[in-house]
Amino acid sequence: MSELKIKNLRKAYSRQIVPVKDLDLQVKNGEFLTLVGPSGCGKSTILRLIAGLEQPSSGKVEIGDRDVTALSPGDRNIAMVFQSYALYPHMSVYDNMASGLKLRKLAAGEVQTRIQEASRVLGLDELLDRKPAKLSGGQRQRVALGRALVRDPDVFLLDEPLSNLDALLREQVRADLKQIFQKQKSPVVYVTHDQTEAMTLSSKVAVLNKGLLQQLDTPEVIYTKPANRFVASFIGSPQMNLMTLPCSGNHGLLGNFKIPLPKATRSPQAIGLGIRPEHVRLAQPEENETTVHGQVFLVENLGMSYLLSIRLDGEETTLRALLPSDAHWNNEDLTLALPGDRLHWFDAKTEDRIGNT
Repeated sequence: MSELKIKNLRKAYSRQIVPVKDLDLQVKNGEFLTLVGPSGCGKSTILRLIAGLEQPSSGKVEIGDRDVTALSPGDRNIAMVFQSYALYPHMSVYDNMASGLKLRKLAAGEVQTRIQEASRVLGLDELLDRKPAKLSGGQRQRVALGRALVRDPDVFLLDEPLSNLDALLREQVRADLKQIFQKQKSPVVYVTHDQTEAMTLSSKVAVLNKGLLQQLDTPEVIYTKPANRFVASFIGSPQMNLMTLPCSGNHGLLGNFKIPLPKATRSPQAIGLGIRPEHVRLAQPEENETTVHGQVFLVENLGMSYLLSIRLDGEETTLRALLPSDAHWNNEDLTLALPGDRLHWFDAKTEDRIGNT
């Protein structure tokens, strides 16, 4: 199996349009890397550069020990799955899966063996004689995956393969993807705008913004220790509460409330503070944590939880709290606890994370 290495990769269409800026990445055997970020951050362009569908302005793409930067897509031994499925409408499922193998002139017995193995894994045995028009969206996506799997590629590339599926089907196929690629040894690079897919599928996540890599780490680290304010704002649903506080001595001032600053800081004039809604909780009597008080002005029932929007005393900032469905509050006035070990601190100027908090 082959590792994928991206070295100092850059793509510029003009001086003003540079979707990929000096990117360095390595995807090892068995790793599942997801590229995630807002529209226009460069994630699909990176996938196309790896596939050879576009040429970089500078930098290298290596698969194993080969520099494939100048090679055509057909010479890179990669398999790509698109969001549009890209199936041949006049061919059966079997022939769609076999098409790439026949172009490589594999023996008929080898083609059949590979298709049977992929069909068994994907649950396509009863669909092999059908044409795409007779398949559901989820079944078509499974066929597209099967066509990639039978190729036994050095690298798998997936470009938002679940975006055309409805919510329930997307959840089912996502679970299938997780199981399928846990059994594969080749590197996988997956592009999505859906952070749920990124967090649940990946062994590593690369968060991108404006062509630049913001953070590369495991889903757990990116969630618990976002590298900067952008990552903190992009990863997590509901979105993290983020605010900039003026400082006085060793405290940040949140309206009428004082928040102790992390020990690593040295009396800044301002500081960025973040806390996820799921980590805000109702204060208990004789609470040891920092508490704030405010008025509830919006309650959203999410089924298993309530998302409350609270306007804090002496502060225009809204704080959102995600409380379990069995939580009880007596009126619109709430006292909330902000656990110190759940607070995220960011430099007010650079927006980088402060310390290991």
